Parts: sequence; structure tokens; C-alpha cells
Amino acid sequence: MELIDLSAPIETGMPVYPGDPEVSVGPALTVARDGVNVLGLHLGSHSGTHVDAPFHLDDALPTLDELPLERFHGPAVVVDARGRAPRSPIGAELFGHVSAGMIVLVATGWPFGSRDHPFLSAEAAALLVERGVRTVGIDALSVDPTPADDFPAHEALLRAHAVIAENLVGLDRLPADRPVEVSMFPLRIAGGDGSPVRAVARIG
Repeated sequence: MELIDLSAPIETGMPVYPGDPEVSVGPALTVARDGVNVLGLHLGSHSGTHVDAPFHLDDALPTLDELPLERFHGPAVVVDARGRAPRSPIGAELFGHVSAGMIVLVATGWPFGSRDHPFLSAEAAALLVERGVRTVGIDALSVDPTPADDFPAHEALLRAHAVIAENLVGLDRLPADRPVEVSMFPLRIAGGDGSPVRAVARIG
């Protein structure tokens, strides 16, 4: 059994989606002054490696704490979408082998924080929903373009009560020939629209 961390470190000045709160991490208490070390954290609910709840899109949709825990843990399949041009769509043809109950992880291979990443086409997102997939992750700032005027992939997935994980890292380390199980549990934020996660893959 091998565990692989799929999470980006949370640190001051890390890339965030345009308009989101900037991240700041620094000492609030110190051993020298206060007898203990405590960090102060300032960040948005979609900072770093995180999940989107349907509530992120619409006040009428489920919040983070209303979703079943099964959305955040289960068998995973990696879809190789590397080598694509900047800001190009990832088509539905790559997802013909996925099925209900899978966590689908889309590997674009683009650097963490890049705004030029490829993104899920509306057709790909609709196919995932049709296949019964309810958890989709990507190693990019968004499943839609960054920035964007509309969000068709978010619309298709979140209105189906799916969960989206963004800013994953290290998807290229996951093998294609061995079982992969992924956990990415969020903080239990009451009424939350999203949360940073510690995403971890277990290789069987």
C-alpha cells in the first residue's frame, strides 16, 4: 500500500482564482512570547486544493455539510488530458470508459496556478453526469476557463449535486495499472460552499 499526496501546500501568496481572497499564513502566537505556536490563517474557501459544493453555484443547492461523505472518498480513475493547447476544451471522447461510483481525476499536466490551463467542455461535463459520476477533480484552478464569463462545466456538475475538486497536484504519479482510491475530505463548515482538502491517493 502506498499513499500519494495530491494536495498543494497552503502558504502565503499562493495562486488563487482571480478575485478570491489572497492567502496569508503567519504566527498568531509563538512559543517565545506565548508559550505555544499557533498560526493565523487568512484564506478563501476555495484556496489551494479544495472542493466545490453545489451551493457554490446556487443558494438553492446543497451546502458542503449536506453532502454524503461518499462524495469525497472512493475508487478513482485518471483521465490523461495532457499535451493540450492553452485554454483549449477537453472533449467528451476521453470519458467513454468512466462509470457511476468513480472519482474521475483529469490530469492536464499544466503548472499549479496557471490561468492558461485546458478545461472541461460542456459536453464532457454533461457526459460525466449522464454516466452517474458525482465527483470530478482536475489539476487546474477550475474545470472551466480561468477567468470565465460563464461556467458550463460547473453548471452541469454542481446542478447534479456533484462535487468538484480543483488545484490537485501530482496526478501524473498515479499508475494506470493498479487500483487507486482517493480521499479528499473537506472541513465540516456549516453552510459551506467549499473547503480546502488534504487530497490523498491510496495505491493498492
